Amino acid sequence: MTWRPSLGAWLDSAGAHFRLWAPAAQALELVMESAQEGRSTLSLQPEADGYATAHVPQLRAGDRYGYRVNGQGPFPDPASRFQPDGIHGLSQLVDPRSFPWTDQHWRHPPLDQLVFYEIHVGTFTPEGTFAAARARLPYLVDLGITAVELMPIADFPGQRNWGYDGVSLFAPARCYGPPDELRRLVDEGHRLGLTMFLDVVYNHFGPDGNYLGIYSKDYFTKRHHTPWGEAINFDGPRNDCVRQHFFQNALHWVHEYHFDGFRLDATHCILDDSPRHFLEELATTVRASAPDKELFFIAEDHRNLALMARPLSSGGWGMDAIWADDFHHQTRRFLAGDHEGYYRDFTGTTADLATTLQQGWFFTGQYSHHLEEPRGTDPLDLPLTAFVVGIQNHDQIGNRALGERLNHQIDLSAYRAASALLLLCPLTPLLFMGQEWASSSPFLFFTDHNDELGPLVTEGRRNEFKHFSSFTNPENRKNIPDPQSERTFTASQLVWGEVDQMPHGGLHRLYRDLLHLRLHDPILRHRSRESHRAQALSASAVAMERRAAEGRLLLVCQLRGGESHPLEGNWQPVLHTEEERYTDHPQAPTLQGSTLTFRRPAAILLRHC
Repeated sequence: MTWRPSLGAWLDSAGAHFRLWAPAAQALELVMESAQEGRSTLSLQPEADGYATAHVPQLRAGDRYGYRVNGQGPFPDPASRFQPDGIHGLSQLVDPRSFPWTDQHWRHPPLDQLVFYEIHVGTFTPEGTFAAARARLPYLVDLGITAVELMPIADFPGQRNWGYDGVSLFAPARCYGPPDELRRLVDEGHRLGLTMFLDVVYNHFGPDGNYLGIYSKDYFTKRHHTPWGEAINFDGPRNDCVRQHFFQNALHWVHEYHFDGFRLDATHCILDDSPRHFLEELATTVRASAPDKELFFIAEDHRNLALMARPLSSGGWGMDAIWADDFHHQTRRFLAGDHEGYYRDFTGTTADLATTLQQGWFFTGQYSHHLEEPRGTDPLDLPLTAFVVGIQNHDQIGNRALGERLNHQIDLSAYRAASALLLLCPLTPLLFMGQEWASSSPFLFFTDHNDELGPLVTEGRRNEFKHFSSFTNPENRKNIPDPQSERTFTASQLVWGEVDQMPHGGLHRLYRDLLHLRLHDPILRHRSRESHRAQALSASAVAMERRAAEGRLLLVCQLRGGESHPLEGNWQPVLHTEEERYTDHPQAPTLQGSTLTFRRPAAILLRHC
């Protein structure tokens, strides 16, 4: 590992180095605890711009430390690599150099070959650990997954959290396992051919355990506000030092853990009026540190800004892709009828769904009634692989009051058809864990805050939904699961035994077969805009044609009811979603001459002959 940190604590042959940014400190002491030396203190040496450093020769991996600021503390290191006693405890020295990596020759596939699988480590397995997740990776490879995306693992209050209350951004959550178990997870993923992504939150911190203000008030600014309060200071005084905190965070995940890329949470809440946007500088800085490793940056952003995914040479921000939720919203509006909140901007018609598939997102500048302003830009200069799309993800399930998955609310025949549309389209698909077998488990919002904060979180969560028609009655809101209850967490854990039972097993086989086709059929491997055309066949059906030198494929998705469609040309069925191997009650579409007839929702893939 040639990269060396410039924040936090790190070990070398000479001992332990410490460096932090603490311009607010008049007096700053390093407090150390080691099995050999006991507790001791040392004053740090000031550097320019409010940084302070120390070097201690006798410390080793496993020793604890913290900082006393102006006589108060000790407080954990803002760049702590591990918090074994929780986010309020002392930090622990970690030596990443000792890990025996085996991925020296790992090279990930290009973006156009990625199929994402989103995992929450705590609920992916009954054990809820990095080690248990590692044991499931061969299953994902067999399914046809090529990229694993871990939801945020930055340490948080308590023993369970859905991921977005992290405060120790450099420290893997101790309840998932020690740092080397995370390294083993990444290393094994690479051995199996999986590209490993990490979801990082650079727009806010959780409500408990954020000690940054102890070290500097400049981490946050009153100039901008987010749904979580004051924004992180990316464009005010001393923002260069604030930026460095986050650059160093991303660098450490790349160099100390070998992650291949990042999903950047809610980048529309990274508020930055600087001439050079934080995201652009982040991607440039991290890529420059690893010139021999291609790194991916994917932004979650509802603004539909094409410039984010344009290269720097074209005036863009250099993101590789954008989480594009318009496909999800159109699909759910059509299939499940959602129409409140941001869904009111979407018609869910098959015409609009086809337009979304054709463009990558739907809103390209139209007025948004939900946002009360125009939304979106023209994306047609972006490759279709720059749009990461899904029919579910952690947000679109976890942000629902009852955590329902799409398969909980619609008939499985329609769910199978929508799944085929997702997996065979040229956009980059994302699956949320358990989606491939229509998991019975919800994915709820869950926390483990202290006794003072916990009841406020419960009340706030339930009040979030008071404007929705189902929860205007306060009595109904009491039925929203309490995020503080351990039962809410355990209800969200996947039930792996379902995979071998019908109807779940049939769904699993369908997903595996569709992903095999996506990855190996020479026509489906083409992802260009020219190779793809989507159109509405009726108010209930969408067709998607894929063209290449190798031939033509046509996917017809009947998403509601049954009806007939005339086809032009000669077509041979390849696969349909209502086959006996996929459902207990098969009901095949029929192709007689040039007429394709559906008796219920289904999707059929046809090859031109």
